[in-house]
Amino acid sequence: MDSGLAALLGAAVGSATTLGAAIVNGRAQARSQHSHLNRQHRRDAYAGYLSALHDRDIAMDTVLDALRSDRPDLPGIDENTGRFITLAREVHRACEIVVLEGPASVAEVADRVTHASSELSHVMRRMAERAHAGDTTHKAEDTALAAERERILYKAVRDFRLAARGAIGRTD
Repeated sequence: MDSGLAALLGAAVGSATTLGAAIVNGRAQARSQHSHLNRQHRRDAYAGYLSALHDRDIAMDTVLDALRSDRPDLPGIDENTGRFITLAREVHRACEIVVLEGPASVAEVADRVTHASSELSHVMRRMAERAHAGDTTHKAEDTALAAERERILYKAVRDFRLAARGAIGRTD
C-alpha cells in the first residue's frame, strides 16, 4: 500500500473515531443534564408541597388548640378555620404538581397524606360544630381521636419526605 494512501486512510479512521466519541459523549452529557433537570423539577415540586403542608398544619394546629380549650373562642375558631381551608386548597394545588412530576410511588404516598389529612379535618370539623352547639359531651373522645389522627398524618408526611428523598436520589 502506498504510504500516502495509508496516511489518508489512518486520518479518516482517526477522524471517524473522534466524531463517534464526540457523539457518544454529547449524548451522555445530554442525558445527564436531562436527569439533573428532572431531579430539580421534582425537588421543587416536593419542597413546594411540604411547604404548603407545613403552613396548613400550623393553621390546623391553631384551630385544634382553640377547640381543646375549656372556653373556645368561636369567632376566632371560625376565622382560623377559614385560613385553614384556604391553605388546604394550596396543599391540593401543590399535590397536583407532585403527581405530575412523579414518580407514581411518591404520588401514592402523597395520596396517603391527603387521606390522613382529610380524616383529621373531619374530626376538626365535627369538634367545631359541637363547640358551636355548646355540646361538650364528646370533647374528650374527639380530642383523643384528633390526637390519633394527627399522629397518622405526621407519619404519612414523614413517609412522603422519605419517598421524595429517594425519588430525587438523596439517601443521606
